[in-house]
Amino acid sequence: MCKEVILFLQPTKGNIIIDMTFGAGGHSEAILETARDLRLFCIDRDPFAFGLAQNLANSHPNRVIACHGKFTDLPYILNKHDIQPNTVDKILFDFGCSSMQFDQPERGFSITNDGPLDMRMDGNQCSDVPTAAYVLENADESVLTKIFKLYGEEKCAKLISRAIIERRSKYQPIKTTTELAELVASIISQPEKHSKVTKSLHVATKVFQALRIYINNELNEINAGLMLAKKYLKVGGRAVAISFHSLEDAIVKRHFNGNDHVNFPYSFDTLKCQRYKPRFEFDIFKEKDNCSWEPLTKCVVTPSSKEIKNNTRSRSAKLRAARKKK
Repeated sequence: MCKEVILFLQPTKGNIIIDMTFGAGGHSEAILETARDLRLFCIDRDPFAFGLAQNLANSHPNRVIACHGKFTDLPYILNKHDIQPNTVDKILFDFGCSSMQFDQPERGFSITNDGPLDMRMDGNQCSDVPTAAYVLENADESVLTKIFKLYGEEKCAKLISRAIIERRSKYQPIKTTTELAELVASIISQPEKHSKVTKSLHVATKVFQALRIYINNELNEINAGLMLAKKYLKVGGRAVAISFHSLEDAIVKRHFNGNDHVNFPYSFDTLKCQRYKPRFEFDIFKEKDNCSWEPLTKCVVTPSSKEIKNNTRSRSAKLRAARKKK
């Protein structure tokens, strides 16, 4: 949705812009083409994407700054470059997995390509983040059920969790994407609603989504990222967010409608991993905030039929935009 991003972001000369999810760099390149004289921070937690951001920075010296980190790392990243709150012009979010992550079987995100059940967006960068295989091997039935139900909105969460427990107790734990996809498919029939979208989705899609969100603490990162966006944007600054499922979109909608909360109820620490502890020790959160969001989109913006035809993975995309106001 590059055209829509540029339309609502409105990059202009002299702007400080942050691409919070660089990915393969499509949005960043479009921003650079729109306005030449600006400063663009390209951030991504994925080490491969960070490498691509470094290549773009080398191609655009003094314009592009490549940064490696999560949304909650933003204060540390910007402090290094002397960027203070209320000074950024535009911020872009593009949540979820990138196409290149799905296309790398060894990352464990893809249902159709066999690979190890990893799903860590940080790769091997964080030793305290378990793989999806570790979660399936060590979490009990109630925890797995909660993961699939809360993060995947999977109706058959309990049946799937029970099958996983039986599988690992009688045979061996699930280690690959194909093993998990086949197990889920043996339990769930085709989706009830036979729309064009659900027909093309694998029955294990929600389970894979749930594991990925849980492992990477995505919903809390999104919540914190939007809070940080409001802190760092100057009054009149714009934020654009693209989500790919209802849980992501609900958080964006709540923020842009003024219902942002520090204590967001989307995290539970069951495997004693440090990443589930909210990182709100930043001084900027202690300061009183009298600013709010002014939505720029009356309703969610979706991709055109032409874009969906050219890129089927864009079919679930939902874009919302807002402006910071006093």
